[in-house]
Parts: sequence; C-alpha cells; structure tokens
Amino acid sequence: MDSLLIPGLILVLVAVGVLLAIRAWNHRGEHPYPAAAPQPGPDSAELARASAAKLNEEQHRRLYALIAQGQAMAAIKVYLEATGEGLRASRDAVAALAAHPQPFRAPEAAPAAVPDEDDVPQRFSYRYRAIASKGDVTREVSSNMLNDEIYGRIRTLAKSGDTEAAATALTRHSDISMKQAREFIALLED
Repeated sequence: MDSLLIPGLILVLVAVGVLLAIRAWNHRGEHPYPAAAPQPGPDSAELARASAAKLNEEQHRRLYALIAQGQAMAAIKVYLEATGEGLRASRDAVAALAAHPQPFRAPEAAPAAVPDEDDVPQRFSYRYRAIASKGDVTREVSSNMLNDEIYGRIRTLAKSGDTEAAATALTRHSDISMKQAREFIALLED
C-alpha cells in the first residue's frame, strides 16, 4: 500500500499543478486595472442625466465625439476638466454617459419673478399706456413706471388666475387705486 501512496500523491500534485497552470493561462491577458470603462451601475441613467447637465454644448459635443471614437481616457479627461470633479467620479460619469447617451439640453432660464414689495419701481422717461377692454367696457392705465416687460408679467399673472398679485403689481407701477387695478385686471382675465 505504501508503494501506491507516493505515486498517488504525486498524481494529485501534478493534477493540482495542471489546474493552476490552466487557470494562470486563462488569466494571463487580464490586467488588475482594466482599460475598458467599468460597467455602469443600476442608477447610471440618472447619473448620465445629471452628468450631461453639467456640460456646455461644446464640452458635450467633444465628450460624445471621443466616446464614439473609443477614446474613453480622453473623454474622462474632458469631463474632469469641464466639471472639476475627481477622477473616479469623472470615470463613472463617462461610463454612464456612454451607456445612456444624453442629448444636449440648454439650461433653463429661471422664470421672471414679480419684483418684491421692497423694490422701488423704476421711472422711465416716457409714459406707457396699457389698455384693456371687454365688450363696451374699456380701461386705460398710463404710467411712466410701466413698460412692455412689466405689463407682460402683470398680464401673465392675471391670465394664470393670480388676480390679486397682478392688481398689486399694477398699483405699484402706476398711480391708480387697488379698486381701479382690480377692475383693469378683471378685463385681462379672459
């Protein structure tokens, strides 16, 4: 039995050595840091949208041109320089943008707000005439504190149903009473 034990151990050691050699052969081309972009995670569509929003039109165009050419490292560099984020965050963002292409969207302008009560209306060198009519009823407001932009905001408020804010804005930019402003705004509501 002793005569079979040693050849059996040798056979097991040779089999283990062959298996390790096959495994090493299969993994010989792998590098611990793969050159390909990492696979995006489950939330990468949202990451892609957020990442694309940080780019201007030229940066967006350059980044997607590099992605299309397979130049992931150059795309990461463009993103890193454009946003100032770290290398890992830039790598993840480029991977998400490659996996979920995003069209360029110009940043939306903030909606124009009605000036605060503390703001003093500006006086213009001309008198602006705003006219509203409905049926036989016509009202006119003439003021050197109105212009097309301010009157447009007042009309928008009136048409959206916020008549009190529209009347308040009209009284601030003219010399009419609140009752007269409400009558004027009532003609703009339709």
